[in-house]
Amino acid sequence: MHHVKSTTRAVSIAVLGALLLVLSACKKTETGSQTQPIVSAEPVVIEPLKQERLELPPLFRDIEKRTFQFFWDTTNEQNGLTPDRYPSRPFASIASVGFSLTAYPIGIEKGWVSRTQAVDRTLLTLKFLRDLPSGPQASGKGSYKGFYYHFLDMQKGQRYDSWVELSSVDTGLLMMGVLFAQSYYDRDDPREKEIREVADTLYKRVDWTWLQQNKPLISMGWFPESGFIKHDWVGYNEAMLLYVLALGSPSHPVGPEAWTVWTRTYNDVWGVYQGEEFLAFGPLFGHQYSHVWIDFRGIQDDYMRERGIDYFENSRRAAYAQRAYAIANPMKWEEYGPEVWGLTASDGPQQTLQEYRGEQRQFRHYSARGAGLRENFDDGTIAPTAAIASLPFAPEIVIPTTVTMHERYGEYIYSSYGFLDSFNPSFKYDIPLKTGRLVPDQGWVSSDYIGIDQGPILAMISNYRNEFVWNVMKRNPYIRAGLERAGFKGGWLAPADAKGADAKGKDGEPAKAGAAAAAAPAKPAGAMDPATARALGEAESRAGRSNAPSKQTPPKPE
Repeated sequence: MHHVKSTTRAVSIAVLGALLLVLSACKKTETGSQTQPIVSAEPVVIEPLKQERLELPPLFRDIEKRTFQFFWDTTNEQNGLTPDRYPSRPFASIASVGFSLTAYPIGIEKGWVSRTQAVDRTLLTLKFLRDLPSGPQASGKGSYKGFYYHFLDMQKGQRYDSWVELSSVDTGLLMMGVLFAQSYYDRDDPREKEIREVADTLYKRVDWTWLQQNKPLISMGWFPESGFIKHDWVGYNEAMLLYVLALGSPSHPVGPEAWTVWTRTYNDVWGVYQGEEFLAFGPLFGHQYSHVWIDFRGIQDDYMRERGIDYFENSRRAAYAQRAYAIANPMKWEEYGPEVWGLTASDGPQQTLQEYRGEQRQFRHYSARGAGLRENFDDGTIAPTAAIASLPFAPEIVIPTTVTMHERYGEYIYSSYGFLDSFNPSFKYDIPLKTGRLVPDQGWVSSDYIGIDQGPILAMISNYRNEFVWNVMKRNPYIRAGLERAGFKGGWLAPADAKGADAKGKDGEPAKAGAAAAAAPAKPAGAMDPATARALGEAESRAGRSNAPSKQTPPKPE
């Protein structure tokens, strides 16, 4: 949310040359104007992309601590509800609660709160959610059919207003936090046992099939006044986590065909953008939210097996594409470039038309912003969460970007709870603002922190450091079941004796990769296996980037 030469993902000329020789030997098919290698659709275990570890500078420790404190300090101590935003704090967000439940164990591991404190807060939250009034009435209720209203009254936990929907994806974000708590608090302690039991109750209550008005897809939500929202969740976006949860449900599961139909629209958004070939979704949150809890490295569904990559690699390409867009800066916004990039859903200055560089430009307040094949809107507003939450995907560009944003704008956008939500150096119009403030000669700066933007910052830094959130979630049987029913295979989902290089030998050391290769079935003649296709795609992608000028080197390790 900086342009550097990638020291961790550089591909040598020799390796690239060898890969290109492989490519030239492969049969090709014409698809429109693009030439694509034939890729075997058979299940092939791919290894997660090996990254050289880049040490995080001390700034990241400070970001983590401040961002954790956002969740710990602003959450209502009487009921566990977390505000959608702060300091304006108008209502609670159930998605923010999901991120809070994920934040507390991170705080335990870091020593910022005791396990006892976090258990108290977590149990309070889960029991409050369990006991909230539920029903189809338009007011006085907080949930219905196991789903929760998007926004709740901070004190009573009831539906905040008549414009608030019973939200499927926000309930999904909440349930990821609920299941994370279920898997983390694993001690033989009465209160931790109760956490696990209440979490189970909450998850099993969600009647995913009730929202399947257009089977097998799931509706975006429901209003007491008007019924089901006509729009369904179809891929590709943040609702991957929604379908994984729905597929894994032990009480109200949707059928595996839901994932098949969810992915049916993928080809509409698969393409090349800013030199990267990937499943596109304009705002970066769509490439991040599901990855907060699920480690997609090395696991593939049918679609990604055919493409020869995984969703993690897809998100890496999305981050690079956004950075390339900022470098190209087609709209000529101020400050955009290799050090300043990152579009997602965020606050903005105001819904207004203003003249910028001799033409009328549209600006918005809170809105989804993005750059891609679709879902594009850009009004010069940068959100730090867009880049920082991409840390596990592309640390070599995210680390220097984060450092530069802090150094260049920290005086205005970095405060008690870390980075404020967003800023716009191009917006310098003296008009009434929806939110935020104008800083002389610096443009517009948000005045709020937003929970669903803070959460991915904290969790993804944790995942980059030691895969903490991912590893806890791998223990949850519901998440595993959901992934497997969606058709994901390989990687950490594979049985220990089928992981090849990941399988353990007698000494507990990884087995030799050659053993897995020897056991692998033969590939059809003339076909390129997904692992080779994946390597080719990455090599070509990086080769294109290597010609771009480098303006800054990564920060020195601690």
